[in-house]
Amino acid sequence: MRRPLLAAFVTLAVSVSFAPTSTQAQTQAEPLSPAALKPFLKEDAHLLVLDHVRVIDGTGAAPVEDQRIDIADGKILRVQSAALKVSYPPNAKVLDLTGKTVIPGLVGMHEHLFYTSPEGSHTGVFLLGEMADSAPRLYLASGITTARTAGSIEPYTDLSLKKKIDSGLTPGPKLRITSPYLGGLLSRIPQLHTLTGPEDAGRTVDYWADEGVTSFKAYMDITPDELKVSIEHAHARGLKLTGHLCSVGFREAAALGIDNLEHGIIVDTEFFPGKQPGICPSTGTSEDFAKNVDIEGAPVQAMIHDLVARHVAVTSTLAVFEISVPNRPSLRQEARAQSALTPQGWTTYLATRSAIAERNSPLAAAALQKEMQFERDFVKAGGLLMAGCDPTSFGGVLPGYGDQRELELLVEAGFSPLEAIHIATQNGAAFLGEDATIGTIAQGKAADLVVLSGNPAVDINDIEKVDTVFKDGLGYDPLKLTQSIQGLVGLR
Repeated sequence: MRRPLLAAFVTLAVSVSFAPTSTQAQTQAEPLSPAALKPFLKEDAHLLVLDHVRVIDGTGAAPVEDQRIDIADGKILRVQSAALKVSYPPNAKVLDLTGKTVIPGLVGMHEHLFYTSPEGSHTGVFLLGEMADSAPRLYLASGITTARTAGSIEPYTDLSLKKKIDSGLTPGPKLRITSPYLGGLLSRIPQLHTLTGPEDAGRTVDYWADEGVTSFKAYMDITPDELKVSIEHAHARGLKLTGHLCSVGFREAAALGIDNLEHGIIVDTEFFPGKQPGICPSTGTSEDFAKNVDIEGAPVQAMIHDLVARHVAVTSTLAVFEISVPNRPSLRQEARAQSALTPQGWTTYLATRSAIAERNSPLAAAALQKEMQFERDFVKAGGLLMAGCDPTSFGGVLPGYGDQRELELLVEAGFSPLEAIHIATQNGAAFLGEDATIGTIAQGKAADLVVLSGNPAVDINDIEKVDTVFKDGLGYDPLKLTQSIQGLVGLR
């Protein structure tokens, strides 16, 4: 349920006074930040006031103008009207952010710490390179303060990176690490383990739970029995399992107890006429979906209501499907990606983009529109929709930048900007069981905040105008973060 904005102005103005002078207000305590993070920071005061801001709190409620957010040691101390002119906390640094908007830090729910290797286009082998250096910085620079990896290529690297970020040794979002993919993967991604049966599935889940992952992901060729055992073992540990499915349909997976489904109906094969039980069809599913699946029809609507009844969430990843539509997104929108990618990575992306444009098939655009309609209907039926970018496929969708594009596409799909922000913040936090501490702007929560130059409630494209990203009260400079990885995505 969406709460009213800023449930109560928690401070009743016990003492009201006019603001102190700028010099008085900016008296500083000792810095809050570890030394390793200083090159990337704009703000690191123990006490900080974000004054005269527009607040979009993440609940879906309307923006509130001219607000003040007080931050103390990484947490939100209070949110109140700036017009009250309540005295600033002693020694607080005050930032006048007139004209800017503050939203909660984004909670990315389909993220990766790897990226498609351009070498795969030459060798014929699909390879994925670990981006432990560039990906965390891009996520954070783009406003993603919490990120669930939806499948790992180098799980020990991911787990070690999380420890480094948590210890303040390197910048990045709060990582929630998912296991290596579970399924029959040898023919698709040789870097990953191929399950040999249900017993192996249970053993694999137990192993990675012991190693410290906090969620699991089933992949396309997993068998129903392997999926069933994987879910049982994950739930026995109090952990959740999501899936990018193909061999198992959505309703079958929901009956087995899956918690989350990635990408939406665009990957669901249960409506494909040639579907065989427990087998991922090798060809024809995409074309059949684009031409024949009726989102408003009774079978799809029954599936939607079944997912909602069983409390199965769906993660929207529209950005990774948009790139299969001819000439989308525009090259102007991809300028940031060009700067971040290695020259070879950019060249590979352009070559594939050009081939898609030359084929000029309308099917990808039709499929994207159907996925958008499915997501609208799923939310209308009461489903929990979350957001992520899935920086994979043939390239072009980058960590962080793709998450921002995801919000723009949710608005194109028919959601309001406020609904899109809610999907990308509070909904992800709720699924993670962390909505008491992240996902919305409220007293006592972590100061995970994104300061935007503009108003995304009016123009969702302002989601890209990131001025400062606060994570636990530390204010990161997005320009410094992105400058540190220019030309590195696709390399490290």
